Amino acid sequence: MPSPRRAALLAAVGTAGLVVREARRAAAIRDPAARAQAVRRKVAVATWSPATEGRLMTRLVIDAAPVQAYVASRRAAGAKGLTIMHVVGAAAARAMRAVPEANTRVRAGRIVPFEDVSVGFAVDIGQGTDLAPCKVGGADRLTPAQIATEVWKGVAALRAGTDPGFNTSTTVAAYLPTALMRPMMRATSTLLGGWGLPVLGQQGNPLGSVFISNVAPLGIEEVFLAPVPFARTPVYLSLGVVTDRPVVRDGAVTAVPQFTLCLTGDHRLVDGVQCALYFDALKRLLADPDQLG
Repeated sequence: MPSPRRAALLAAVGTAGLVVREARRAAAIRDPAARAQAVRRKVAVATWSPATEGRLMTRLVIDAAPVQAYVASRRAAGAKGLTIMHVVGAAAARAMRAVPEANTRVRAGRIVPFEDVSVGFAVDIGQGTDLAPCKVGGADRLTPAQIATEVWKGVAALRAGTDPGFNTSTTVAAYLPTALMRPMMRATSTLLGGWGLPVLGQQGNPLGSVFISNVAPLGIEEVFLAPVPFARTPVYLSLGVVTDRPVVRDGAVTAVPQFTLCLTGDHRLVDGVQCALYFDALKRLLADPDQLG
């Protein structure tokens, strides 16, 4: 066992090495704005723990008519099972591609990008008693109809009880003692969310870059989702029920079908600026869904 003086010396040398490394990384960032952002992100990472605090929450009201018309026309053309949720998923993925700073996660105290833009969807598999995620990879390159096809494949397996990953993870959770759940979840967070490795039947980063829950079937207009810490997903969206709301247009009050999107973001990764850019892209895509293919 080293003496206290030797231990202090070793700690000082190690700390100095880390400081030099960080200084080199900072110096490699030539753009002052990017350097300032990197420092701000580092402070945010040190300030908040994963998704349990430091949440950014906002909402966006969407005119439903263009999306409804798009869904009707595509279903008439043969797009089976297409719903507003799949259109929102495709738009959410494209919007995330437009704001790459948000398509990231925290790993070992550092911000690292996701390999692609994936979207996770909450699936009701027990008539309200249980939920499971269905993740679609490369969602920013898919049309709403293609996303619908992938989601319904996952839904069929989950509801039939033939999804091996979900069965494995639920079995482990059922048999693991409560006292061991928290340390297991912490380990899972590092491997599953941080490093994107498959654990206990779940694929890496199981909720994707954006996770969407459609609460419209419950008749709910607005709800902010609670982030799942181990998934390390930067953005959560909820999709509310379409309702006719009074809107002033051309000086007259008229009834307009609308729905609300509620966003919960990890504030270590998403600032007000990124949120505004993301919602701007999302709103433009949903106003003209034909852009989505």
